[in-house]
Amino acid sequence: MNYIVRKIWDLPQSQHTAPEVYARRSWHRRQVLTAMGVAAGWGVMSHLVGCAQKPNAEEVKKAGAVEAPSETATAKGVYPSTRNPSYEYGRAETAQNEAAIYTNFYEFTGPSSKASYKFVGDFKPTPWKVTVDGLCDKPREFDLDDLYKEFSFEERAYRHRCVETWAMCVPWTGFPLADLIKLVGPKANAKYVRFETFNDSEQAPYIGVDNTFPWPYTEGLTIAEATNELPFLATGIYGEPLPKQHGAPVRLVLPWKYGFKCIKSIIKITLTDQQPPTFWNTVAPREYTFEANVDPSVPHPRWSQRTEWMLGTMERFPTVKYNGYGDWVAKMYG
Repeated sequence: MNYIVRKIWDLPQSQHTAPEVYARRSWHRRQVLTAMGVAAGWGVMSHLVGCAQKPNAEEVKKAGAVEAPSETATAKGVYPSTRNPSYEYGRAETAQNEAAIYTNFYEFTGPSSKASYKFVGDFKPTPWKVTVDGLCDKPREFDLDDLYKEFSFEERAYRHRCVETWAMCVPWTGFPLADLIKLVGPKANAKYVRFETFNDSEQAPYIGVDNTFPWPYTEGLTIAEATNELPFLATGIYGEPLPKQHGAPVRLVLPWKYGFKCIKSIIKITLTDQQPPTFWNTVAPREYTFEANVDPSVPHPRWSQRTEWMLGTMERFPTVKYNGYGDWVAKMYG
């Protein structure tokens, strides 16, 4: 008689899946398969890491391409910008193509794939506007040229750590979020900053497939976090405008927090006196906290956070609290 012996690391699904998902596991499986069939050519095997030949850089660049920088950005020399020497990786920079082929962007793929570059073709990140409102003296709507005109752009070499334990080191082009908050004049009772991304199922197919997720994607910070020097509104990466899969045309970068906090394709920023609900904290509060600071001593309910592995090289490093940015942010948490 043949027996199947379960390895100690091969946990039953009930032990590694959130209870609310496990309870509806058949429905979720159907939704994933449906999502993978939304666009022609969506196949199961092409979504599995290592099961398909790695695309070359030109293919990936073409897939995520956006419009050329505006005359304003070109005249100002935004791409590339001068790198700020205050921030360094402390390890090797991730290859541009490796960072571009492995991204989370649920609006396009749901949980079925990291290859979101394949499915962003209908996304149109220009023209674009970002509205800043709420508890501020000078609420305002910015288009991309407004951002280029109003703010001083630079390049920052930041480490990025996903809650799933993969990591990368990439150079972002953008400006400090604190500069934008200062420009609109936060009121004294503004305690939090809420961020919202676009919500268009015609451009992002998974939004229309899975209505159990609380679309649009939202995130939030305390006002102290938002006005720290590290939060960065990025419009570029590797000296070029952001590709679609990286969150074109403007996204948030928070190097001391897990990557799900780094909301992509922002359309609205609201100053508020209430802690805002956020996407993953709403979906699975047991697994994704509002704060979401990188901390190796606090395991995810389904895996350890003590180590991380780098995109491309697969090299593994010990995880450092606050992702190594404690000198900038630890004072905010006592």
